[in-house]
Amino acid sequence: MKHYRFAIVGTGLIARFHARAVQDVDGARLCAVCSRSAQRAADFAAEYDCRAYTDLEVMLSSEAIDVLLITTPSGAHLEPALTAARNGVNALVEKPLEISVERAQQMIAAHEAAGTTLGCIFQMRRMPVLQPIREAIAAGRFGTVTHAAAFVPWWRDAEYYTQSEWHGTRNLDGGGALMNQSIHMIDLLCDLMPPVRSVAAAVSSIGHSGIEVEDTSSASLVFEGGALGTVIGTTASWPGRPKRLEITGTAGTAVIEDEQLLCYKFRDEQPGDEQIRTRFSAVATRAGAADPGAMSHAGHTACIRSFIEALNEGRPYEVDGQAACRSIALIEAIYRSARKKRTIEC
Repeated sequence: MKHYRFAIVGTGLIARFHARAVQDVDGARLCAVCSRSAQRAADFAAEYDCRAYTDLEVMLSSEAIDVLLITTPSGAHLEPALTAARNGVNALVEKPLEISVERAQQMIAAHEAAGTTLGCIFQMRRMPVLQPIREAIAAGRFGTVTHAAAFVPWWRDAEYYTQSEWHGTRNLDGGGALMNQSIHMIDLLCDLMPPVRSVAAAVSSIGHSGIEVEDTSSASLVFEGGALGTVIGTTASWPGRPKRLEITGTAGTAVIEDEQLLCYKFRDEQPGDEQIRTRFSAVATRAGAADPGAMSHAGHTACIRSFIEALNEGRPYEVDGQAACRSIALIEAIYRSARKKRTIEC
């Protein structure tokens, strides 16, 4: 098996999740890190036993890197992704891929032209609890799906925004409770459900004064085929509660909170259903409802392992650029609906 040399650009909180994940993957080695701050790069390099750089072009030309992990602020993903493509380096990007579809498409085009692989980290897709739900959808066990919902009732204190150079800013965060926090659950809706046909939404920054983006959002969706949907996302719900995904139809319902299965019921009960309920009903996880650092890096490990497998097998990574664009496009549609104060077609 080929061994892959990784580098990280960006040294914020999420970069440490990526670094720990690389350490846990056989065939992966973290070789270098790049930051605009020489001190931050040096401190990170000392912590994770790699070399420090302040120039991305120099790092990529010096280290023979196979995969660049992009962990800069959301609105600063484009340039490192383009730099990676110019240097023939694959790129795996922390969510969101970028803060607009237009910027994300530039990244996709550059890596397609370079023949390199571009992927996005959406570790929630890797949750084991989703597998029986995917299988039930594929088997038609929900009957006619009537409604799907994502709820992210999280809490971020004032310091989360005031002590950050980019949280809550339009240029670098791209949005607030939707683009930053709720995008994982929105991605799951995009992955599990048909495309969204129309959106009616409202957003507000009622809970945090002084930020440029929303801290509370509510959207009503209509999916192709007629199912309805709901997205509720906020960082102004103290003390912060688990995120929840619900899918229901004329013959079944599934509900998860974080990685715990709260409901898995079907009219046509099958052998194994009770085992699935037992297996996933007792799962306890910390998922950052009030503390962005309070989550495991296991999901990132799974994503990096899957990315390596895709490179080894010469196939697209499961969350490639186009797949990662679906959640961005839906969030942009929610913002347009809120701005225009009307239902819009997607």
